[in-house]
Formats: sequence, C-alpha cells, structure tokens
Amino acid sequence: MSAAPEQPARRRPDWPVLGIAAALAVAAAVLFWDASLLNVKGFAARFGPAIFPRLIGGLLLIMAVWTAVAAWRGDPPPREKDDLPPILWIIGGLAAQMLLLTTAGFSIATGLLFAATVKAFGRGPLWQTIPIGIVFAFAVWFIFSKGLDLTLPTGPLEKLFS
Repeated sequence: MSAAPEQPARRRPDWPVLGIAAALAVAAAVLFWDASLLNVKGFAARFGPAIFPRLIGGLLLIMAVWTAVAAWRGDPPPREKDDLPPILWIIGGLAAQMLLLTTAGFSIATGLLFAATVKAFGRGPLWQTIPIGIVFAFAVWFIFSKGLDLTLPTGPLEKLFS
C-alpha cells in the first residue's frame, strides 16, 4: 500500500498588501491624469512641467506591480503589532497643524507638529520640544518667505518679522 503524494499547501494572496498595491496604482493614475491636464505646447511639452508627475507616476506604477506580485506570492513576513499611542500623537499633531495654520501661523502650527512627533518617538518633554519645534519652523518660514520669496501662512510670530 502506497501513501498518497502530499499536496503542497496552497498559498493565499495577502489582501492588505494587494490593497496597498491598488492604492499605489490609483495614485499613479491620478498623477498621469493630472499631468495630462497641463496644457504645454512645443518643446516644453516633452521636457516641461509634466515630466516629473509622469516620472513619479511611472515609479509608483512600477511599485504597484511589484507590490501586487509580492502579495500574490503570499507567505508574508510576520507583521509587527501596531503601537496605538505614538500613531495617535502623530495624527493629533497633523490635525493641530492643519487647524492652526491659518490662525497661529506656520511656525507655531508646525512647531506643535514637531513636538507631537518627537513625543511619539518617546523623546523629550513637550515643554521643551514645543519651543524647539517653533524655532526650527520659524527658521524654515524665514528662509522660504524672505530668502526664496515664497508665501507661507503667517501668524503673530511671523508678523513681527514681516
């Protein structure tokens, strides 16, 4: 009596990774679509402002295909468990920045984002990291606003130097 040959275990696709591949493909499609809306004629149509969105869209498309192939092969590496408090600190910092940009200005809003991100990484107390973040963000605002003549949101701190 002979034993039946063993069937190899069939691997299943990694659905979350396929979702990431789909999101990458959608982002690439949006970039290609947006680049197609740029109305450029002549020589600039070939090497003009649409070249970088198309280049980045192409790279995103390559990453989408690569990710989808890895997902279909299955056998993913073990995933780390999410640590929720640091994620919430970063999301809270981003929300605070978005809500405060128009009223508090770039330096204060971005300083709070910096402090929340530092807190998420387990470094420094907030009373210390908020002022450090505001100083760094103000330096960025000053370079972009005064040195490059770009417009960033202004608040009370920036208005002292405008």
